[in-house]
Amino acid sequence: MMDFTPFFAKYEALVAEADAAFRAVAAREPQAVQCAEGCSDCCHALFDLTLIEAIYLNFQFNRLYQGAPRAKILTRADKADRENHLFKRKIFKASEDGVPAVEILNEVARQRIRCPLLNEEDRCDLYAFRPVTCRIYGAPVAIAGEASSCGKSGFQKGGSYPTINMDRLQNRLLMLSQEMVDAMHTKHMRLAEMLAPVSMVLMNTYDREYLGLKEKGCGDSGDSFTWTLGSSQRGAAAADAFGAAPLRQDKEEADGQG
Repeated sequence: MMDFTPFFAKYEALVAEADAAFRAVAAREPQAVQCAEGCSDCCHALFDLTLIEAIYLNFQFNRLYQGAPRAKILTRADKADRENHLFKRKIFKASEDGVPAVEILNEVARQRIRCPLLNEEDRCDLYAFRPVTCRIYGAPVAIAGEASSCGKSGFQKGGSYPTINMDRLQNRLLMLSQEMVDAMHTKHMRLAEMLAPVSMVLMNTYDREYLGLKEKGCGDSGDSFTWTLGSSQRGAAAADAFGAAPLRQDKEEADGQG
Protein backbone atom coordinates (compact mmCIF):
# COMPACT_ATOMS: atom_id res chain seq x y z
CA MET A 1 0.00 0.00 0.00
CA MET A 2 1.23 3.47 -0.89
CA ASP A 3 0.70 5.64 2.17
CA PHE A 4 0.76 9.31 1.22
CA THR A 5 -0.81 10.46 4.47
CA PRO A 6 2.13 12.71 5.49
CA PHE A 7 2.10 14.58 2.17
CA PHE A 8 -1.66 14.99 2.07
CA ALA A 9 -1.57 16.32 5.63
CA LYS A 10 1.15 18.84 4.76
CA TYR A 11 -0.83 19.93 1.73
CA GLU A 12 -3.97 20.40 3.82
CA ALA A 13 -1.96 22.54 6.23
CA LEU A 14 -0.81 24.73 3.36
CA VAL A 15 -4.41 24.97 2.14
CA ALA A 16 -5.41 26.13 5.61
CA GLU A 17 -2.82 28.91 5.37
CA ALA A 18 -4.18 30.00 1.99
CA ASP A 19 -7.72 30.06 3.41
CA ALA A 20 -6.55 32.11 6.39
CA ALA A 21 -4.74 34.54 4.09
CA PHE A 22 -7.87 35.04 2.02
CA ARG A 23 -10.04 35.57 5.11
CA ALA A 24 -7.57 38.17 6.41
CA VAL A 25 -7.73 40.13 3.14
CA ALA A 26 -11.53 39.90 3.11
CA ALA A 27 -11.67 41.15 6.71
CA ARG A 28 -9.50 44.17 5.89
CA GLU A 29 -11.18 44.97 2.57
CA PRO A 30 -14.78 43.75 2.92
CA GLN A 31 -16.10 46.13 0.26
CA ALA A 32 -13.51 45.08 -2.30
CA VAL A 33 -13.71 41.29 -1.96
CA GLN A 34 -16.85 40.48 -3.94
CA CYS A 35 -16.79 36.67 -3.64
CA ALA A 36 -20.27 35.32 -2.95
CA GLU A 37 -22.14 32.05 -3.25
CA GLY A 38 -23.07 31.45 -6.87
CA CYS A 39 -20.22 33.46 -8.39
CA SER A 40 -18.21 31.24 -10.73
CA ASP A 41 -15.82 33.73 -12.34
CA CYS A 42 -12.78 31.92 -10.94
CA CYS A 43 -14.15 28.64 -12.32
CA HIS A 44 -13.37 29.81 -15.86
CA ALA A 45 -9.75 30.88 -15.27
CA LEU A 46 -6.90 29.04 -16.96
CA PHE A 47 -4.30 27.54 -14.59
CA ASP A 48 -2.39 24.32 -13.92
CA LEU A 49 -1.93 22.26 -10.76
CA THR A 50 1.29 21.13 -9.14
CA LEU A 51 1.79 17.39 -8.62
CA ILE A 52 0.71 17.36 -4.96
CA GLU A 53 -2.48 19.28 -5.85
CA ALA A 54 -3.14 16.99 -8.80
CA ILE A 55 -2.76 13.73 -6.89
CA TYR A 56 -4.81 15.04 -3.97
CA LEU A 57 -7.66 16.24 -6.21
CA ASN A 58 -7.57 13.00 -8.22
CA PHE A 59 -7.77 10.99 -5.00
CA GLN A 60 -10.79 12.92 -3.75
CA PHE A 61 -12.55 12.61 -7.10
CA ASN A 62 -12.02 8.85 -7.21
CA ARG A 63 -13.13 8.53 -3.60
CA LEU A 64 -16.36 10.49 -3.96
CA TYR A 65 -17.63 9.86 -7.49
CA GLN A 66 -18.68 6.65 -9.24
CA GLY A 67 -21.21 5.66 -11.88
CA ALA A 68 -23.28 8.26 -13.73
CA PRO A 69 -22.17 11.32 -11.67
CA ARG A 70 -18.53 10.42 -12.34
CA ALA A 71 -19.17 9.89 -16.05
CA LYS A 72 -20.86 13.30 -16.30
CA ILE A 73 -17.84 15.04 -14.78
CA LEU A 74 -15.42 13.12 -16.99
CA THR A 75 -17.40 14.14 -20.07
CA ARG A 76 -17.02 17.78 -19.05
CA ALA A 77 -13.33 17.15 -18.34
CA ASP A 78 -12.77 15.76 -21.82
CA LYS A 79 -14.37 18.83 -23.40
CA ALA A 80 -12.36 21.24 -21.23
CA ASP A 81 -9.14 19.34 -21.89
CA ARG A 82 -9.57 19.60 -25.66
CA GLU A 83 -10.20 23.35 -25.34
CA ASN A 84 -7.13 23.64 -23.12
CA HIS A 85 -4.98 21.75 -25.61
CA LEU A 86 -6.04 23.91 -28.54
CA PHE A 87 -5.41 27.12 -26.62
CA LYS A 88 -1.98 26.00 -25.43
CA ARG A 89 -1.03 25.13 -29.00
CA LYS A 90 -2.09 28.64 -29.99
CA ILE A 91 0.03 30.38 -27.36
CA PHE A 92 2.99 28.06 -28.05
CA LYS A 93 2.87 29.08 -31.70
CA ALA A 94 2.65 32.72 -30.65
CA SER A 95 5.76 32.25 -28.54
CA GLU A 96 7.59 30.59 -31.45
CA ASP A 97 6.57 33.52 -33.67
CA GLY A 98 8.20 35.98 -31.28
CA VAL A 99 5.11 37.44 -29.63
CA PRO A 100 6.27 39.23 -26.42
CA ALA A 101 5.79 37.23 -23.23
CA VAL A 102 3.67 39.95 -21.64
CA GLU A 103 1.19 39.74 -24.53
CA ILE A 104 1.00 35.97 -24.17
CA LEU A 105 0.42 36.24 -20.43
CA ASN A 106 -2.34 38.77 -21.00
CA GLU A 107 -3.95 36.41 -23.49
CA VAL A 108 -3.82 33.59 -20.94
CA ALA A 109 -5.44 35.87 -18.35
CA ARG A 110 -8.27 36.67 -20.77
CA GLN A 111 -8.92 33.08 -21.78
CA ARG A 112 -12.08 31.50 -20.35
CA ILE A 113 -12.49 27.72 -20.10
CA ARG A 114 -15.23 26.31 -17.89
CA CYS A 115 -13.88 24.05 -15.14
CA PRO A 116 -15.22 20.48 -15.47
CA LEU A 117 -16.01 20.48 -11.75
CA LEU A 118 -18.49 23.33 -12.23
CA ASN A 119 -21.92 21.68 -12.40
CA GLU A 120 -25.21 22.78 -13.97
CA GLU A 121 -26.10 24.82 -10.87
CA ASP A 122 -22.79 26.71 -11.11
CA ARG A 123 -21.53 24.93 -8.00
CA CYS A 124 -18.20 23.13 -7.61
CA ASP A 125 -18.56 19.35 -7.34
CA LEU A 126 -15.38 19.18 -5.22
CA TYR A 127 -15.63 22.53 -3.45
CA ALA A 128 -14.23 21.32 -0.12
CA PHE A 129 -11.14 20.04 -1.92
CA ARG A 130 -10.66 22.80 -4.51
CA PRO A 131 -7.06 23.84 -5.35
CA VAL A 132 -5.22 26.77 -3.77
CA THR A 133 -5.68 29.05 -6.79
CA CYS A 134 -9.47 28.73 -6.48
CA ARG A 135 -9.32 29.63 -2.78
CA ILE A 136 -7.47 32.93 -3.17
CA TYR A 137 -8.84 34.10 -6.52
CA GLY A 138 -10.97 36.95 -5.14
CA ALA A 139 -8.07 38.63 -3.31
CA PRO A 140 -5.15 40.55 -4.86
CA VAL A 141 -2.30 38.18 -5.71
CA ALA A 142 1.30 39.03 -6.55
CA ILE A 143 3.06 37.06 -9.29
CA ALA A 144 6.63 38.01 -10.20
CA GLY A 145 6.19 41.29 -8.34
CA GLU A 146 3.06 42.30 -10.26
CA ALA A 147 -0.26 42.40 -8.40
CA SER A 148 -3.64 41.72 -9.93
CA SER A 149 -7.13 40.78 -8.81
CA CYS A 150 -10.43 39.39 -10.02
CA GLY A 151 -12.13 41.73 -12.48
CA LYS A 152 -15.35 41.53 -10.46
CA SER A 153 -13.66 42.77 -7.28
CA GLY A 154 -13.64 46.31 -5.93
CA PHE A 155 -9.86 46.65 -5.82
CA GLN A 156 -8.66 49.72 -7.69
CA LYS A 157 -5.64 50.04 -9.95
CA GLY A 158 -2.74 51.76 -8.18
CA GLY A 159 -4.15 51.18 -4.71
CA SER A 160 -2.20 49.55 -1.89
CA TYR A 161 -3.83 46.43 -0.49
CA PRO A 162 -2.83 43.32 1.46
CA THR A 163 -1.71 40.99 -1.30
CA ILE A 164 -1.20 37.23 -1.29
CA ASN A 165 2.22 36.21 -2.57
CA MET A 166 1.36 33.53 -5.12
CA ASP A 167 4.99 32.91 -6.01
CA ARG A 168 5.72 31.93 -2.43
CA LEU A 169 2.71 29.63 -2.26
CA GLN A 170 3.58 28.07 -5.61
CA ASN A 171 7.17 27.46 -4.52
CA ARG A 172 5.95 25.70 -1.39
CA LEU A 173 3.63 23.52 -3.47
CA LEU A 174 6.53 22.61 -5.74
CA MET A 175 8.77 21.86 -2.76
CA LEU A 176 6.11 19.60 -1.26
CA SER A 177 5.70 17.89 -4.63
CA GLN A 178 9.45 17.29 -4.73
CA GLU A 179 9.44 15.92 -1.19
CA MET A 180 6.68 13.49 -2.20
CA VAL A 181 8.52 12.43 -5.36
CA ASP A 182 11.73 11.84 -3.40
CA ALA A 183 9.83 9.34 -1.26
CA MET A 184 8.42 7.51 -4.29
CA HIS A 185 11.72 6.19 -5.67
CA THR A 186 10.60 7.06 -9.19
CA LYS A 187 12.63 6.81 -12.38
CA HIS A 188 11.12 10.10 -13.55
CA MET A 189 13.62 12.56 -12.12
CA ARG A 190 11.58 15.67 -12.99
CA LEU A 191 8.16 14.32 -12.02
CA ALA A 192 7.73 17.01 -9.34
CA GLU A 193 7.95 19.73 -12.00
CA MET A 194 4.95 18.44 -13.94
CA LEU A 195 1.93 20.74 -14.11
CA ALA A 196 -1.53 19.80 -15.38
CA PRO A 197 -4.96 21.44 -15.73
CA VAL A 198 -7.88 20.18 -13.64
CA SER A 199 -9.39 18.49 -16.70
CA MET A 200 -6.35 16.28 -17.23
CA VAL A 201 -6.00 15.60 -13.51
CA LEU A 202 -9.53 14.21 -13.31
CA MET A 203 -9.04 11.91 -16.31
CA ASN A 204 -5.57 10.75 -15.35
CA THR A 205 -4.62 7.55 -13.52
CA TYR A 206 -1.76 8.13 -11.10
CA ASP A 207 -0.64 4.50 -10.98
CA ARG A 208 2.77 2.85 -10.78
CA GLU A 209 3.39 3.14 -14.50
CA TYR A 210 2.55 6.85 -14.63
CA LEU A 211 4.60 7.66 -11.53
CA GLY A 212 7.51 5.52 -12.75
CA LEU A 213 7.97 3.63 -9.48
CA LYS A 214 11.05 1.44 -9.65
CA GLU A 215 11.28 0.08 -6.12
CA LYS A 216 9.38 -0.07 -2.87
CA GLY A 217 9.07 3.17 -0.99
CA CYS A 218 6.85 5.43 1.06
CA GLY A 219 5.33 2.50 2.94
CA ASP A 220 4.84 0.43 -0.22
CA SER A 221 4.31 -3.28 0.37
CA GLY A 222 4.65 -3.99 -3.33
CA ASP A 223 1.31 -5.79 -3.53
CA SER A 224 -1.17 -3.01 -4.23
CA PHE A 225 -1.45 0.66 -5.00
CA THR A 226 -3.79 2.64 -2.76
CA TRP A 227 -3.97 6.34 -1.88
CA THR A 228 -4.47 7.04 1.81
CA LEU A 229 -5.88 10.38 2.92
CA GLY A 230 -4.20 12.10 5.84
CA SER A 231 -5.96 14.02 8.60
CA SER A 232 -5.99 17.80 8.38
CA GLN A 233 -3.43 19.95 10.18
CA ARG A 234 -5.25 23.26 10.59
CA GLY A 235 -4.34 26.56 12.17
CA ALA A 236 -0.96 27.30 10.58
CA ALA A 237 -0.02 30.98 10.47
CA ALA A 238 -0.80 32.80 7.25
CA ALA A 239 1.45 35.80 7.76
CA ASP A 240 4.22 34.64 5.42
CA ALA A 241 1.76 34.40 2.53
CA PHE A 242 1.24 38.17 2.64
CA GLY A 243 3.12 41.07 1.15
CA ALA A 244 1.83 44.57 0.52
CA ALA A 245 1.95 45.45 -3.16
CA PRO A 246 0.34 48.08 -5.40
CA LEU A 247 -2.43 46.71 -7.56
CA ARG A 248 -1.48 47.08 -11.22
CA GLN A 249 -4.49 45.44 -12.83
CA ASP A 250 -6.28 47.35 -15.57
CA LYS A 251 -9.75 47.29 -14.06
CA GLU A 252 -11.54 48.50 -17.18
CA GLU A 253 -10.04 45.71 -19.22
CA ALA A 254 -10.66 43.13 -16.50
CA ASP A 255 -14.29 44.11 -16.08
CA GLY A 256 -14.91 43.12 -19.65
CA GLN A 257 -13.70 39.57 -19.08
CA GLY A 258 -16.55 38.31 -16.92
